[in-house]
Formats: sequence, structure tokens, C-alpha cells
Amino acid sequence: MYTLVTGGAGFIGSNLVRLLLEKGHQVTVLDNLLSGYRENLMPFPVVHFIEGDIRDEAAVSRAIDGAEVVFHLAASVGNTRSIEHPFEDAEINMLGTLRILEAARHNGVRKVVNTSSAGIFGELKYLPIKEDHPVEPDSPYGASKLGAEKLALAYGKLYDLEVVCLRYFNVYGVNQRYDAYGNAIPIFAHRILHNMPVIIFGDGEQTRDFVNVKDVALANLNAAAPGVSGAFNVASGTTITINALVRMMIEASGLQPAIEYGPPRPGDVRHSKADISAAHAAFGYQPTVDLPEGLQEYMDWMKMGVGGWGVGGGESD
Repeated sequence: MYTLVTGGAGFIGSNLVRLLLEKGHQVTVLDNLLSGYRENLMPFPVVHFIEGDIRDEAAVSRAIDGAEVVFHLAASVGNTRSIEHPFEDAEINMLGTLRILEAARHNGVRKVVNTSSAGIFGELKYLPIKEDHPVEPDSPYGASKLGAEKLALAYGKLYDLEVVCLRYFNVYGVNQRYDAYGNAIPIFAHRILHNMPVIIFGDGEQTRDFVNVKDVALANLNAAAPGVSGAFNVASGTTITINALVRMMIEASGLQPAIEYGPPRPGDVRHSKADISAAHAAFGYQPTVDLPEGLQEYMDWMKMGVGGWGVGGGESD
């Protein structure tokens, strides 16, 4: 199978690239390297890499030529980033996705696996979250990902193009680098390994559903099978408090950093937990990496100083 992975030099994208190659598929990567890293693709010399932006019609057309399946992961990610840069967030997440969809339908692509987000739901009305939960995003990021998802699903109805949208919850794992705008786990890990106080926003009793990137990559591959369409949650189906998460990460590190508390962040939901039964029924999705195992692997990877920001290294962003 010939595939295109947008954002393939990034955290999740590079893990998907690895899996696709292991399964014998051909891979082209389109990435502008604003949040991706060339070194993530260095182990994969057979990958056809195109440095370009998903908003660039010429770059997208060149990258998508001949692709049977497009895994669309390129995005502007994060509530805080979207609040500070709402126009850029909307341009990348909505117009960029529209560019991919238009190119896909004009180039005979069989399927687009589009990356969505649990951020579309906003403050939750019930747990666990089913796919039909009300969507009331609390940030420009959530709104732009919802718009992109609706665009993708509409194209699946209008054209001879199969579309599936995967709503990621809190993804973590190898190749996830520190970014002040990023998810909790890389930020906590960065501070733990640099002997800095770990700052928890709010009381720390908010809960999250963390899913390992290996499971997310496998969900993408399985969702690319013919006959799978619609929107699905991709998560672990379990929860942990932020306080407990920090304790688990500290234990995995073998260090003893201080813990401090700050005010809650705007746009953050209080609790989150996914119902993943629909994805299991549709394409056999079943998480395989439990949180203690995944965190230990991640902290060990971090200690190696990969990407120039581990122990003894500086921030890469």
C-alpha cells in the first residue's frame, strides 16, 4: 500500500511511519518541520520526505501523487497555542485539512484517515465519552479540529472517498519532545529530569485518559482498512488524576523534584475518559500498552537526551 503521512516527522506521525514500514507499506511524508524533526525520520531512509506545508497546493499535490491512503496528522496542536495564535490555528487545522481533502478527491485516493481530537467535546456532560457526546469546544483549537472533522466527514459523503476521523485523547510516548504549549507528560518529564519544580495547574485532581502512541499508530493502520468510516475515539478507556500521574513519573525517573501548584488553565476540562467500544467493534482497536509500562519507556527515552533536551540538554523549542 502506498501511503502519505502528513506531519510524519512529528511525534505521532513518526511512530506511524515506523509501523507502516514494518508492515511493508511505502511511505511519503509531508512536513514543514515547524514542530516535526528530521531526526525522527533518520532511521527510515526509504521514506520519501517532502518538506512542505499542507496549506501549499503545489507541495500537497506532489506529496499525494499515487497515494492510496492519506494519514492526515499535520496540525497546529494545543489549547494554549490556539488561544495565543487563533488565526494560525484555524488556517492550519481547517484550511490545511481542506487542501488535503481536495487533493485526495482529485488524485484518486481511496481513503483519508483524519486526525481529530477529544478537544472537540469541551466540558463533559457525562463519562465515559461516547462518539455522540455533545460537541461544545472551549478553545479555538477544539473548534478548529471540530470544523476539520466535519469537513472530512462531509467529503466522505459527497465524493468517492472513504473518510475516517480518529479522536485522539491524551497521547504520549517516544518522540514526544518538550514544548511549552504541549501535553502534560513531556512538560512534567522535562522539569523532573532537569531538577525543576513540577507545576500542576489546579488542584491536580482533574483526570485524563492517556493513550500510548504505539496504540494510536496501530489504530491508524487498522482504520485504513476498506469499509471503515465515521468518527471514533482513540484512547485507553481508563483515567488517572494528574497528581497520580506525576507521582508515577517521578517514580519512573528515580528522582525527587518538588511539586508546586498554579491556577487552573483556561480551556482545560475537569475530567476526561473515553468509551472506546465503537473503535473496537469497527476495526478491532484494543490498547496494549499500560500507563506504568509506557511511562517507564518514555522516561528512559528522555534520559538519553534524545533531541537535545533530555538530561544535561537544553530546550529544543
